[in-house]
Amino acid sequence: MDALPVDVAVIGAGQAGLSAAHHLRRRGFVPVGQDPSAADTFVVLDANPAPGGAWQHRWASLRMGTVNGIHELPGHPVPPADPAAPSREALPPYFAEYERRFDLDVQRPVRVRAIRRADEDPHGRLLVESDRGTWAARHVINATGTWTRPFRPYYPGIERFRGRQLHVADYVSAEEFAGERVIIVGAGVSAVQLLEEISHVAETTWMTRREPRWIEEDFDLPARTAAIAGVEARVREGLPPGSVIAVTGMHWTPWARAAQARGVLVRHPMFASIEEDGVRMPDGSFRPADVILWATGFRPALDHLAPLGLRTRQGGFRVADTRSLDDPRIFLIGYGPSQSTVGANRAGRAAVQQIVRERRAAVAA
Repeated sequence: MDALPVDVAVIGAGQAGLSAAHHLRRRGFVPVGQDPSAADTFVVLDANPAPGGAWQHRWASLRMGTVNGIHELPGHPVPPADPAAPSREALPPYFAEYERRFDLDVQRPVRVRAIRRADEDPHGRLLVESDRGTWAARHVINATGTWTRPFRPYYPGIERFRGRQLHVADYVSAEEFAGERVIIVGAGVSAVQLLEEISHVAETTWMTRREPRWIEEDFDLPARTAAIAGVEARVREGLPPGSVIAVTGMHWTPWARAAQARGVLVRHPMFASIEEDGVRMPDGSFRPADVILWATGFRPALDHLAPLGLRTRQGGFRVADTRSLDDPRIFLIGYGPSQSTVGANRAGRAAVQQIVRERRAAVAA
């Protein structure tokens, strides 16, 4: 089958992808195939069978009252919602309505397998190969996020454990752990939130590789700016982005304060190995466990970019202002400093602005 020409291919229809599609629409781009006479076209390819991005996969206890204000898509506010409503139920319909309102014509489910250069021309097209066909794009805005790539570190004996092991990506609610002994591994916000929740119904132990650095100050604008600048510097050098918490330290969220007040916010050093019924600590002592919950983060879902050879020896991608420094036809949004929902919205706009400027310059030349 021949590749379908398109000016911009957006991969992913979560927060970042829909933001990019919205800004393309605002600047006169139309979904490919809608208008044969259109000068500027785009396509949005999403692997999920339904709208909602990563929100549809979040755990049941994440409520609208705790995510309000950080998840709005550009140009359309979230309708009023019950603060107690699970975000995974309230937000997917909002995403679906957003796609209809702005006529984004998202193609799904489409799994992008690889992106390749059509030829040796550095200004030529990129072939976006998927299980539903191939598109030949002038630019690719990659917005695949991290949710599909949960990270679990390896520890000796991990395959011997007879209890349950799961990642936060698999977490649904605390009730499934009632009466069990649960080890929670990780030093991020999710680890602390789930520690607080699960400790109401189970015996919990919180373990991290390093002692968390707690920050008393609010996460204000200067702190946020410093954190983003640190991540931006890493991705410019081609280093893995790392997390904002690695730069700022841990802030006292409501979950952290609640866990501290109840005496369950007690950090233990990381175990040395895993055994059939628990874990072996560095001092040789044994801690029994029924469940190991890995709150160890995610990695960017970028394997489909492998044919382009953009990954550095350090394991990252060299990016500045959302754009690949090694192939400027590629934009990575929701990567590095734009991982947050607010950052993803801004990154979508920034990527489209650069594409539009270049297209106008090419026409004027």
